[in-house]
Amino acid sequence: MKKFFVHIWIYILRGLLAVIPLFLCWTAIWLLRKFIDQQVLKFLAQYVDIRQIPGLGILLLLVSLYLIGLVFSNVLGRQIFKFIDNVAERIPIIKFIYSVGKQISDTLSITDPQKQAFQKAVLVNTFNGNGWMVGFVTGNIKDQNGEDLLRVFVPSSPHPLTGIIFIVKPSQVLDCGWTVEEALKMVVSIGIVSPVEIKKTS
Repeated sequence: MKKFFVHIWIYILRGLLAVIPLFLCWTAIWLLRKFIDQQVLKFLAQYVDIRQIPGLGILLLLVSLYLIGLVFSNVLGRQIFKFIDNVAERIPIIKFIYSVGKQISDTLSITDPQKQAFQKAVLVNTFNGNGWMVGFVTGNIKDQNGEDLLRVFVPSSPHPLTGIIFIVKPSQVLDCGWTVEEALKMVVSIGIVSPVEIKKTS
C-alpha cells in the first residue's frame, strides 16, 4: 500500500512539473492580452477608429519600441537621452525610480550584440584552485612584461551587474563553450537554470 501511494505521489508531482511551464505560458499570454494589447487599443480608440483585432495592440507597441530604438541609437537620440538623465538625476523621487529602471535596462543591454559588453563566458579559477566561478571576459590588458592578461568580470547572483573584476592569465580561465546568454541565465537563476555540460576544456 505504501508503494502504491508513493507511486501516485511521484506521478502527481511529475504532472505538476509538466503543467507549470504551460501555466506560466498561458498566464504570460493572458497578461499580454489583458494589460498590453487591450490597453493599447483602448488608448488608440480615443483618437482613431481602430478595429479590435487581437494582437494588434502588441504589434503596434513593438513597432513603436522599434522606432524609439532607432531614434535613440543615433547621435541626436543619445543627446536627448543624456539630457533626460541629467534632469532625472536632479529630482529626488524621480531619481530613485529612474535609476532602478536604468539598472534594469543596463542588465538587459548586456547581451546586446551591438554593445558587446561581455565578449564571452568563461570559468575562472578560484583563489584556492579547487573550484571555478562563472565569469565574462570584458577585454585584454598587458602586464609589465608586455604579456596579455584577461579582464574578467565575475558577477554575483542573482544580479549580474554587481560582482568583482579579476585580472588573470589566460591559463587561469576555462573556455566552457557557453554563450553569454546561457551563463547569464545561470547567474540570474542562482544556478537553477544551467547548461548541461562544459562544452570545451581548453
